[in-house]
Amino acid sequence: MALRTPARRRRWTAALGATALAVAAGGALAVPAGALATTSQAVDFPTHCVPPPIAGIPPIDGTTTAEITVDKPTPKVGDTVTVTYKVTKPAASNPVDLALPADIMTPSGKVVLGGAQTGAVTVTGPKKNDPVPGKGAFPPFSMTGTFTVTAPGSITLSPGDYNIHTSYLMELDTPCTVTDPPAPVSETITASTRPGANERNIQLGAASGAPGVRTTVTGAKFTPLIEVTVVGRAGAAETADRMTVTTDSEGGFAARLRVDDRATTGIVAYEGAAWDPEKGAGPAAYTVVDDTPQPPDSQKLHTAVTAGELSMTQAGDSVQLSSVDFGQGGAATGDLRTVTVKDFRGGPAGWSLTGKVTDFTGPGGAIGAGQLSWTPACTTKAGSPSTCVPGSAGTVGGDGATLASAPNGTLTGGEFTVDAKVSLNVPAFTAPGAYAGVLTLTLS
Repeated sequence: MALRTPARRRRWTAALGATALAVAAGGALAVPAGALATTSQAVDFPTHCVPPPIAGIPPIDGTTTAEITVDKPTPKVGDTVTVTYKVTKPAASNPVDLALPADIMTPSGKVVLGGAQTGAVTVTGPKKNDPVPGKGAFPPFSMTGTFTVTAPGSITLSPGDYNIHTSYLMELDTPCTVTDPPAPVSETITASTRPGANERNIQLGAASGAPGVRTTVTGAKFTPLIEVTVVGRAGAAETADRMTVTTDSEGGFAARLRVDDRATTGIVAYEGAAWDPEKGAGPAAYTVVDDTPQPPDSQKLHTAVTAGELSMTQAGDSVQLSSVDFGQGGAATGDLRTVTVKDFRGGPAGWSLTGKVTDFTGPGGAIGAGQLSWTPACTTKAGSPSTCVPGSAGTVGGDGATLASAPNGTLTGGEFTVDAKVSLNVPAFTAPGAYAGVLTLTLS
């Protein structure tokens, strides 16, 4: 196959890419690929921010610019969706004349769900920021969190209230609330049903707190009248923050979990003696704000691991299959251009790369999409937490098939390369000429 290399690399979060495939009876023609955009958009909304009382200044009424993105635009009921709330222009600013150093701001907030599923998703961000001059604007920041899809249909996501916590000389908060809630819709996802899916879900009352502070963990869709373990997580390991609670007659519960372990970065809840993803929910992100006093003449060193995106790139966007002879027909074969998948989200969600193809059209009519088949292959880069699984060999067609995937897990991620042998079955007496179809790849 001949393939054109794009002038620049494209990156998607749960995005769509397309590769054109062409075959000829006595000739060949490559067709340019297309790309479909995601539905998220940046929105502006009025915000009321209250500076710390020590600043001695009145509340700030301004405009926040933010965007909500998700890793799964078309999830199924029971799926865990990772939400990113990016504030590109905060309404608040540094309320004092004193300049703030780098990496002392910890943001947290809520993403408001509407439509088929209502509620709020708790999101939190790392303690990471550029230096802020005295009375200067706060820099942009991102927060992430997860929620479990509990209902099919269209689910809207809007920016909610957020808080900027600063840890410099003293612990201070600048809460910002949406003046006229809800804020405009920034992202919409469409959920579908999955028979027998795990619909258990948890929400946190607060996404951060000092050691020893209790946070309310609310659970739903668990088995009624059964004991549930609510416990902190540090990566794949459970921390010492633990309690048990019994669900009510509808499978719900509300627990006040005391978080003492500074290693806790998330909270889960599950039925049974040990974690089972089919009988549990979470992790919901949580940040322990370390307020331990420093000894004299000391310096506290900070770092953070920042979550990235799920993305893919293609080695090109057109493919030339081998030619076949009129009267003979047979298989027009070739190699799909290599697709590189990078999962740098650092959460529990896996991914799936699927493809579907259009009919191959030409001067003699069309060769049906069902005539294209592939044999997928994928390779996992050394050190990746996840392992890539190739899809099954078989027909691609207009309904589509899986090219590769990585399963859900306690901690997922990594870098993967995906390839496939493709073959188009051309009928013997297909009219001579060039035929082309478009294979669209979807990463979610």
